[in-house]
Amino acid sequence: MPTAAFFDLDKTIIAKSSTLAFNKPFQAGGLISRRAVLRSAYAQFVYLAGGADHDQMEKMRQFMSQLCAGWDVATVREIVADTLHNIVDPLVYDEAVSLIEEHHIAGREVVIVSASGAEVVEPIGTMLGADRVIATQMEIVDGKYTGEIDFYAYADNKAAAMRDLAAQKGWDLDRCFAYSDSSTDVPMLEAVGHPYAVNPDKELRKVAEANGWPVLVFSRPVALRGRLAPKPTLAALAVGGVVAVGGVIWASARKRRSGA
Repeated sequence: MPTAAFFDLDKTIIAKSSTLAFNKPFQAGGLISRRAVLRSAYAQFVYLAGGADHDQMEKMRQFMSQLCAGWDVATVREIVADTLHNIVDPLVYDEAVSLIEEHHIAGREVVIVSASGAEVVEPIGTMLGADRVIATQMEIVDGKYTGEIDFYAYADNKAAAMRDLAAQKGWDLDRCFAYSDSSTDVPMLEAVGHPYAVNPDKELRKVAEANGWPVLVFSRPVALRGRLAPKPTLAALAVGGVVAVGGVIWASARKRRSGA
């Protein structure tokens, strides 16, 4: 039966909040003020220092939904596309990229599950080679965010979306894998048969120890474009071999003609 590996994004695949990472490009694009950037920097510090407990995630949700009200969706997507590699590239954990590759080699689909907005998560997922994403969906009216949320990919909602997707794809969740850093993602981890705590906050570490879940430490950010450099395929190697053999035949024939 087909299976999947579900990855949280922030502090599991990348070393900080994916949404807040784009605040400076959003400021340069005229979407937010310098004051909002400073507030976001403080929120990022609190998020990284204290772990994403329920109260912090709720404050983050309120802050981001209020902040983006009135933003033009096309402008957001354009800014993310233009700055994606410069912003996210230095933040990706090498260990996470290796795990994604291993799951693909094993024939599993890779799903990124994140509370960040889809306009940020989807291009990051594409860059990482994920097969699909589950992300927060903001309400859009006339091409602009209203500040309301249609679907918040958080806590129990993550687990529910995973179960819905598994039902659609025919995945046996007992044979699937999940990775997260946060105690707010315990429902996501409990939804699969192979949960892993990655760089866990204090509460998740306690839950992992109580349940015998493996604990992983990711600590090596990597330059993703170099890390994911295309490898030669069998077809490319075959073509290269044909060219090389052809060159030898041509050189041998030329040598014979020269000696005749």
